[in-house]
Amino acid sequence: MYTERSPIRGLYAITPDIPDTHQLQHRVQQAIDGGVKLLQYRAKSLVPAMRLQQARALAAQCAAQGVHFIVNDDRGLAQTCQATGVHLGLHDEETEDKEFGNSKHSLLVGISCYDSLQRAQAAELRGADYVAFGSMFPSPTKPAATRAPLSLLHDAKQQLRIPVVAIGGITLPHMDALVKTGIDAVAVVSALFDAPDITAAARHFNAYFGESHVQS
Repeated sequence: MYTERSPIRGLYAITPDIPDTHQLQHRVQQAIDGGVKLLQYRAKSLVPAMRLQQARALAAQCAAQGVHFIVNDDRGLAQTCQATGVHLGLHDEETEDKEFGNSKHSLLVGISCYDSLQRAQAAELRGADYVAFGSMFPSPTKPAATRAPLSLLHDAKQQLRIPVVAIGGITLPHMDALVKTGIDAVAVVSALFDAPDITAAARHFNAYFGESHVQS
């Protein structure tokens, strides 16, 4: 299990699929300039060689600026590029060891729990470092994703000791309701990386967690 102070706090940026590595890094840099300290690399449509190239480039970029770098779905890729952690979904987790917290797991491990508190409780017992619930709202990234109610976030914060992340269709107008549940972080793709000003959007999201101040 990851034993250092948890980095799961504030805006959890998730990359969109962008084949152009230079363009991807440029957008990521804008997010980092806006205060992002936690970045997940997710690229479902790219070939393995391109994913490796991009993951290595982003890992170096993040390491140079004190940003925690997490790889979606692929523990081997996360270890190869010396990422902070790996995030696993329903089918990814099925291939993992029974326990996440044994000595050979040096990566931070996050688990997608969709709309299931029971799944989150089981993940915590197995040594997961954080859990994510959602889709909280209709998501352009995953339009068919299972929806989770806001009440689930509140219940999870009451019953779990590990950080709780909300994901799916989250935009700035949703933030007041989300932070009232006590969650630790929001995972965002489109509302961040499709924003006209990525840096400003990152600042506004993080401001809800006291991580930065909104600038006029």
